[in-house]
Amino acid sequence: MKQQSDIAPTDYFIEPGYIMVAARPAIISGVLGSCVAVCLHDRKRKAGGMNHFLYPFIDDKRKATAVYGNVSTLALIRMMVSDGSKPKHLEAQIIGGAHNPAVSPKNIGRENVLMARKVLIRHRIGVTSEDVGGEKGRKIVFNTRQNEVAVMKVENLRAGDWYPYSENR
Repeated sequence: MKQQSDIAPTDYFIEPGYIMVAARPAIISGVLGSCVAVCLHDRKRKAGGMNHFLYPFIDDKRKATAVYGNVSTLALIRMMVSDGSKPKHLEAQIIGGAHNPAVSPKNIGRENVLMARKVLIRHRIGVTSEDVGGEKGRKIVFNTRQNEVAVMKVENLRAGDWYPYSENR
């Protein structure tokens, strides 16, 4: 019988407004501009999940979806706990939140990062790593078993950076 560590990870691409909690080892990737991804890892279970949100906050419950950081980050925590994690074993990495003043005068990326931190602090989940802010977009790859995040900063996000990938990436 194969052990969990012997199973090859499955690849997933997560788009804005989605959350992925892996039932088995996985590689989750995404492309971020002002968006933020929270990578949550259970140190004891060697399991993880990731969200990808566009906006920091919504207080209208009828419009609450995972595109909002307050909803998405809380849902990610709840999904991990529902999957068997204990909050005391969780740690987070926050990635993204770029701001390009030529595109928008409002720094929504900064607000997204602050919301992710706020939800994690409220639930007593430590942030072990951040790669946030700046003006460059990011391509990220998260290994849920190893709790490794690779971040590639890019000057321009091209259409081919989005899944399904085009051949010119």
